[in-house]
Amino acid sequence: MPREIPSPVAGAATLEETVDAIAAGFDFRVEESVQAAAEHLARLANNRTFLGDLLLDQLRDAHRTELGAGGYGPQAIMLSPVVGGCFLRANIWPGERDKCLRASGATSLVYGIAHDHNFDFLTAGYFGPGYRSDYYEIEYGDIAGYRGETVALRFVERSALHRGRMLHYRAHRDVHSQHPPSSTSVSLNIVHVDPGQEWYDQYGFNLDSLRISGILNPSASETFLRCAVALGEGGALDLAADFGRNHPSTRMRLACFEARAARESCAVARDRLWREAETAGDLMLAREAHARRTANSAIEQHEQGKAQDHESPTDDHERA
Repeated sequence: MPREIPSPVAGAATLEETVDAIAAGFDFRVEESVQAAAEHLARLANNRTFLGDLLLDQLRDAHRTELGAGGYGPQAIMLSPVVGGCFLRANIWPGERDKCLRASGATSLVYGIAHDHNFDFLTAGYFGPGYRSDYYEIEYGDIAGYRGETVALRFVERSALHRGRMLHYRAHRDVHSQHPPSSTSVSLNIVHVDPGQEWYDQYGFNLDSLRISGILNPSASETFLRCAVALGEGGALDLAADFGRNHPSTRMRLACFEARAARESCAVARDRLWREAETAGDLMLAREAHARRTANSAIEQHEQGKAQDHESPTDDHERA
């Protein structure tokens, strides 16, 4: 589970002081650096008024300030730009009785979706009883990454991120499935940013079957490639064919085959593409390609069966 970091730090810091403090940079691989970052976050968490004041300022200004324009999501508030290879944010966690949870559903608020992270971050309970998590650990190096892959998820505990508690979530090791707090809660984060982060897979897990349910962080590059192939722009198909064979990211290679297959109306042509992917020398790509070929074959058989059912009355009439 995430590593708990004692944070008995006296005194409070302003948001501006905290941003300046982390601008010098810190490294999650270095213990002294992690401890220093934890102290800065703890002092910010000791400031009991800064976040409420910030939200009021944002509301008064109708979200026209630079900070308001840099939103991270419906639950997250960006508190700083990227400084020193990291940034600050606040996360709002609706309680189990809150109207927005009942209206939007738990999964829209990331509750009940077991996942790891492709980045390190520190989190501190700031307000409320805190979300609860079922914590697990994985060996990332043992995972190929295809959907349906069995994973050795080791359950550790269930606990809450209550006010004053600080945790270090370790990239590609800590997995959690979050549950709503008993009442609205807020956490503060220092999130580490890696230039190559988008190529590090983040997985969703099915805790009933202990299998991978999918990859949760499709990259912008994948989206651009899918759009280019779908539009047939220039050498998009040639580029997708090249990337499908040679790109260092298996996820990007899979996206290339998916984009090319989506353009094919012929089942035989789609099967030929997925057969190529199946023998491309990568376990994740091979398993995903095999699943596509199996699904493609089932669709083809279903369509053939429908065609035969449609033709059989005519045949009987002609024989009569």
